[in-house]
Amino acid sequence: MADRVSITADWLDGMAFEAEVNGHKIIMDAEPEVGGKDRGPRPKPLMLVSLAGCTGMDVISILQKMRVRVERLHLTVQGDLTPEHPRQFYKMHIIYEFTGKDLPLDKLTKAVELSQERYCGVSATYKKALELTYEIKVIQS
Repeated sequence: MADRVSITADWLDGMAFEAEVNGHKIIMDAEPEVGGKDRGPRPKPLMLVSLAGCTGMDVISILQKMRVRVERLHLTVQGDLTPEHPRQFYKMHIIYEFTGKDLPLDKLTKAVELSQERYCGVSATYKKALELTYEIKVIQS
């Protein structure tokens, strides 16, 4: 039997919902122009957050096992939306920006590839629905 993940979301008022995820609460809301009070992020950008968190955790874990020490991993995830409704992402692009001393590009690349091709369940899910690309940048400190 497959594992099941479940969250709850309760309507607060206006356009606001409070979700509970792993015992943590997240308020989602809309901008005032559409009836919200801007008390939290919009739902679609949270899809980008999920992707960054999933692949970022993978990459750091893999690099630690490879004994590669990075000082910083900064992720930028860009999502392109369709102009028509339902407005949906048709493309996402991840920029992995590593900072450190004498970072081995081959190992950084391997860690990112392993995340994207084998471990990140968010990437695997999104790839079924949209184009997913990435790039790697290295900043020597």
